[in-house]
Amino acid sequence: MTPDTPHTPDTPDIDAPSLLDPADWASFREQAHAALDVALDHVRERPTQGVWQELPELAKRTDAPLPVAGAPLPELVAELQERVLPYTLGNIHPRFWGWVNGTGTASGIVAQMLTASINANMGGRDHAPIYLERQVLGWMQSLFGLPAGSSGMICSGTSTATLLGLAIARQRATAGEVRRGGNAVMPGLRVYTSAQAHVSVDKALEMMGLGSQALCSVPVAADFSMDVDALARCVAEDVAAGLQPFAVVSSVGSVNTGAIDDLPAINALCADYGLWHHVDGAFGALCMLSEVLRPRLAGIEAADSIAFDFHKWMHVGYSVGCLLVADGELHRQTFQTSHAYLQGERQGIAGGTPWPNDFGLELSRGFAALGVWFQLREMGIEKLGRAIHRNCLQAGKLGEAVAVSEHLELLAPVSLNIVCFRYRAAGLTAPVLDQLNRRIVVELQCRGIAAPSFTVINGSAAIRVAITNHRTRWRDLQALLDACEALGSEFLAAS
Repeated sequence: MTPDTPHTPDTPDIDAPSLLDPADWASFREQAHAALDVALDHVRERPTQGVWQELPELAKRTDAPLPVAGAPLPELVAELQERVLPYTLGNIHPRFWGWVNGTGTASGIVAQMLTASINANMGGRDHAPIYLERQVLGWMQSLFGLPAGSSGMICSGTSTATLLGLAIARQRATAGEVRRGGNAVMPGLRVYTSAQAHVSVDKALEMMGLGSQALCSVPVAADFSMDVDALARCVAEDVAAGLQPFAVVSSVGSVNTGAIDDLPAINALCADYGLWHHVDGAFGALCMLSEVLRPRLAGIEAADSIAFDFHKWMHVGYSVGCLLVADGELHRQTFQTSHAYLQGERQGIAGGTPWPNDFGLELSRGFAALGVWFQLREMGIEKLGRAIHRNCLQAGKLGEAVAVSEHLELLAPVSLNIVCFRYRAAGLTAPVLDQLNRRIVVELQCRGIAAPSFTVINGSAAIRVAITNHRTRWRDLQALLDACEALGSEFLAAS
């Protein structure tokens, strides 16, 4: 059909303006500004509301019909104001300390808005966003002290980064043969990690076809860091049994307690056995931003790969993580392909090689690096590091307050930013005490008072407070302590 071909209402005019752009840009601009105001008001006013509330049926509805005709922008924003904004997770609230969630920043709204306006596909090719991403990776390589020739990859989070890191480790262990022959080229591959490690390590090995049986869970010391002597025994036993150790995954900020593994000792053991050292630093690795905390991560610069999140303790909008690799050429060899439609050129849009898709799985990638660049440029590492250090000081003081409380008990050392404790009362059996503490956590959440999570420490249910929240003040943590004691007394009196 040519531009002169007659068309009916059911036949789109192939020479008409975009069907999807606003028909009236001036009106759309006003509506978009109003939507931005809604977003900013949400961030500003959220701390005055309860942390979380149970969802009404309106928020849970999933049976709406697939839209046939569109709706105006103000109508969509109004619907979100009614059914979504009041019922969010609460992680932008000052009293949210569940799991490990970033808080975001007000200016992050602007970063995500600009990201959407550019709509860059970051799989490769020669355009300015690629170079901005390389700048971010270069900053991180410098921050962590990686050698010349190192590489990096922006990805969705530490879970993905750990999968990529272990794939690179296997590539080295098999001298590249795994890409052709799979895991059969080296039976008995083994990975070692702490008993306190994140479940993403298990998932990575399952997805790599090695299975969870390839993972050795190493006992921890009294401070919940990996017992390096036990690690050495596990590796030696596997070597003697004819297995093929190829990687150790250490933790910088373990998921339950925030423990930091002994990186120099693990580096030495890996060097002795020729093992790859991958650091899971999901939140803890960004202690490198703090001059005060940075020395605690001594040895991280000698790791083979490091995985961490920007969306946790650096508060970049979800989701964006990072993998850093000391051997950039090995990294490229693990993932690069040579299909004709992906080959680069010296000039033109297909220039700018090597492309990010040569260093990972995805050919279509969002411009998540813009949010990281924006945060670093606006805040600077000094302010970001101080915010991280403040959370650790808050955790330390919270641990001290629990230790002197008549009704609360500290269940693990406060290593970094996580405090694990429980309500205690004389005469209660262990199961009853566990049930009481789980009920306290749930009730704190349901009443909108605060949002800790719970875990199990040495067999006991614990109230877990993970402070990765730049809005938290000491008065918020004091309110948590007061509420825990009040709820514990309330539930005991009613039983």
